[in-house]
Amino acid sequence: MGVNKEPIDVLIERQQKEPETVAKEKLDIILKAVELKVPSRVPISGLGGDIMAYYNGKTWYDMCYEFEKAREAVLSFAKNFPQDFPFILAPYGLEGFIFALAFSDFPDFSNIIRFLTGPVHDIIRDKWTKWPGRELREHQHPQFLGGEFMKPEEYKQLIDDPVKFVHDVVFPRACPGLGKPKSPQWNGTLIRIGLTLQRITQFQMALFQELGKLGYPAIPMTSAYSPADVIGDFLRHPTGAMLDMRRHPDDFKAACEALIEHILKVATAFPPAPPLTISFIPLHLNEMLSPKLYNEFYWPYLKKVILELVNKGYKMFIFFEGDHTPHVDTILELPKGWGVAWFERPRDFIKDVWEKLKGHTCVMGGVPTNLLIGGTPEKIEEYVKNLLNQTKSEGGFILSTGVAELPKETPKQNVRAYVNAALKYGE
Repeated sequence: MGVNKEPIDVLIERQQKEPETVAKEKLDIILKAVELKVPSRVPISGLGGDIMAYYNGKTWYDMCYEFEKAREAVLSFAKNFPQDFPFILAPYGLEGFIFALAFSDFPDFSNIIRFLTGPVHDIIRDKWTKWPGRELREHQHPQFLGGEFMKPEEYKQLIDDPVKFVHDVVFPRACPGLGKPKSPQWNGTLIRIGLTLQRITQFQMALFQELGKLGYPAIPMTSAYSPADVIGDFLRHPTGAMLDMRRHPDDFKAACEALIEHILKVATAFPPAPPLTISFIPLHLNEMLSPKLYNEFYWPYLKKVILELVNKGYKMFIFFEGDHTPHVDTILELPKGWGVAWFERPRDFIKDVWEKLKGHTCVMGGVPTNLLIGGTPEKIEEYVKNLLNQTKSEGGFILSTGVAELPKETPKQNVRAYVNAALKYGE
């Protein structure tokens, strides 16, 4: 008498037996969701973080520095917990868009340097980040600290030439490993960074090829950023940026305007290729701002970046971090089908996000991260079932947790229940 297999087990077998067919199916359902159509199954966004490392007996040091161990962890997790929209950072990366912006005139590598990695951190000793086995213990998650590396009176220099300002002023303050600009140490360090990035890129290309053999589609992704977040994350710290909005409003706005050109250069370094090229932007200051400040200092410049890239043929993928509920209505100012809006923790996902944006924006999210951490498989299945019953018939929906990274204490059976319920009720 045959045993009925769970949907997750069926997909795991299919990924190994017919990976090309499965990859095509996944790409098709992602495309349809992004285009606001009804796919054959609701796409499942990927998971990662601590759970990916510890599921495979690896530390955060391994995920950041030991490439072969990181590869083993990624492939094992991708095989046993199949996803459609994978969350893969190996070696692990933290926010580093300031480097992409600084080299925005070099399209052959501006996107490659977009994330800061442990090996690059070892070379430049940047003050924006901390890493396991270095400033942190080997089992601790890498940390982005940001920092204040620009004075309020220096806005004019930033506005006049953002790239020159970053190289001449910001890097010497934030990256002591670089030494003095134009010195032998500076030039030699840049060469060492290039060699390190070459090694990382070769590793990542090989890893993506192996993921393809597990049934994962290749979707080109380029990088962009909110102008206000460049200031808040890398130059003035969020506190300084918010003070500047009140004390130096004209300077802040002019700086955001000046940054747009260079952000677009980075984003368009990879021309859009059919059927889908995504440009990714994570938002940071958004949750900290009142609607008045958001609409005056943040949204107008982010909107310009989005519209320019959409007009050039990209689909945007924006992570609305924190509680974006007060600002959701502004998304309706964008053209229908502009891209994917991923929400971390709206107050009421169905009422505040889905009901407002369905038919206009591909919405991603819906599953509270805490449900996977502290819930039971039964509660997870029931929640996902109810959520999909409210969204799947409309199209334009990607199932996801609020954040892709799960802590190590997340029960493995809960991750399995999440994927299985998505497959079971998402058709």
